[in-house]
Amino acid sequence: MSSADARQAQTGLFHRLHAGPEPLVLVNAWDAASARIVERAGARAIGTTSAGMAWALGYADGERMPASELLAATARICRVARVPVSVDIERGFGHDTQDVCEVVRALIDLGVAGINIEDGTLPGTRELAPPEILCERIAALRGLDALFFINARTDTFFVANDDPAVRYEDTLRRARLYAAAGADGIFVPGMSKLDEIAGLAAAVPLPVNVYAGHTQAPPVEVLAGAGARRVSLGCGPLQAALGLLGRIATEAFDGSDAGFRAMSAGMLSVGEINALFTGMS
Repeated sequence: MSSADARQAQTGLFHRLHAGPEPLVLVNAWDAASARIVERAGARAIGTTSAGMAWALGYADGERMPASELLAATARICRVARVPVSVDIERGFGHDTQDVCEVVRALIDLGVAGINIEDGTLPGTRELAPPEILCERIAALRGLDALFFINARTDTFFVANDDPAVRYEDTLRRARLYAAAGADGIFVPGMSKLDEIAGLAAAVPLPVNVYAGHTQAPPVEVLAGAGARRVSLGCGPLQAALGLLGRIATEAFDGSDAGFRAMSAGMLSVGEINALFTGMS
């Protein structure tokens, strides 16, 4: 099978995973090792976390990581992943639609099955970007590849709004616009009320993606009952891993009776980790 045929097969599988009897759960990865750990645990697909990638490479979140670094990290994940890979590209890592298309074309060449792309806020402001910007980018990206999975994210719940009803209506309006522009899924991080999730799922004819990378997130089956077809943990797993690292370091430095318990609990062996990459060039 050619590389193009293999990517098309992975893309087709990624679409089908959104239509199965159970929601697609993405425990988001930030590098090759985390991708293989998640896959070993049973992942049917790998989604990346842009924040996690940025932090792991020494950058703050918010497209401060160069696009070249994003592509290099993605290439390493694609080299080891055996399931479809979807990449979070924030607003697109480009100043305009042409720049965004170049980034996505490079991702397609790497074998990526889909992306997250968001409207976000206008640079240097807390003002939500006009939906027309993302609509233009979605339409252009759809022209690159008819099957590539475009998960359109709106940040309506991340911008201050004193009127929840107005915010919800703006969310529905943007979701419908992005669907009409050619998106394959809708992602609204910050939307956590089950009735709002259910309303969005009923109003938009695309799979709804819910963010569950926070401590108050309900179980997957509850989110599924509200209509979610995709559940993402985003940067939550890396936040937890960094918290554990902090506890390991504290135990090592403070000379407490705890010794190295935090490090020892659940530690993988060198052999187990090496086995994740056995047979990969």
